[in-house]
Amino acid sequence: MTDRSPPAEFTDINEAVGGEWESETTPYERIRHVIAHTYNPAAADAVAADALTTPKTARKHLNTLADEGFVETTPGEQGGTLYHRSPESLVVEQAADILDNVSTDELVTRIHEMRDQLTEYQAEFGVDSPEELAVTQTNQALAESGPPQNEIGPETIREWKTLRRNLAFANAALSISNAEQFVDGDRRSTDT
Repeated sequence: MTDRSPPAEFTDINEAVGGEWESETTPYERIRHVIAHTYNPAAADAVAADALTTPKTARKHLNTLADEGFVETTPGEQGGTLYHRSPESLVVEQAADILDNVSTDELVTRIHEMRDQLTEYQAEFGVDSPEELAVTQTNQALAESGPPQNEIGPETIREWKTLRRNLAFANAALSISNAEQFVDGDRRSTDT
């Protein structure tokens, strides 16, 4: 058995990893990473703290990301600017990820399957959307004096919403794939 003595001073692992992240990336890369994982609008100060940089540097890079379309801005309650990931950049990222992992033929098949599932939900519940289902269910519960009959759980509504979102991402991916084919075709015809 070897005599292993503990380190002289305990180092906070988060501090060590943060220092490594800071030394291996640029402030721009850290700001982009933080905002890509921020789901609620945030002030530049908060983004700066998470990205291990100054608020001035964060504001500069957040404004650049806004110019690029990766970030959107909204006015804060105190008059400051809040930043959040733009929905368009998220859609493009998700579509690119789909195209990296699924062939176009498989994507078309999955889109048909998801559309069929949405049609089944609509037929089964007699409404066009999960939001409409929630409203209908609430109205029925309010109208009845006894315990609710045939209550549909929140997981069904959540699954329906997720399916609808995934279909939107899949359709975006297919549209991008189709557009890329036209761009590549146009480029080849001008090269000859």
